[in-house]
Amino acid sequence: MRTTIALPTRDRTRSHAFLRDGLGLETPGELVHDGVPEPLRATLSDSCEVMMIPTGGFKWVTGQLADEPMDAATLQQGPRQCLVTIELGSRGEVEARYAAATALGRGVIEPEAAPWGDYRAMVADPDGHLWQLTSQ
Repeated sequence: MRTTIALPTRDRTRSHAFLRDGLGLETPGELVHDGVPEPLRATLSDSCEVMMIPTGGFKWVTGQLADEPMDAATLQQGPRQCLVTIELGSRGEVEARYAAATALGRGVIEPEAAPWGDYRAMVADPDGHLWQLTSQ
């Protein structure tokens, strides 16, 4: 079984850079006219991937969501309905990925020891989706 998490994006190029360069994820596929794989996917594990769908296409796929771009105020709002967690091998990896991701997105929680014991950090991608980076 393979799981795909679909998230809307306003800008495929920025999303691609965030996923590949910020989070260090593999983004398989053939490049198309904008230099980004189509569909834009990032491998989370052998059985899970995230797919970034342009907002207009997201509306088409779901048949119900608005395709209006998110403005700056929307991006500054509180928690999102979706949080993607990536477990890394060490605190150093969490810190390195956080630094790379915040250069392309926005820091939400700096690397810290979480109350439940994990070491974690949280970033928002260019569309405001939350990504938690953790290690034991």
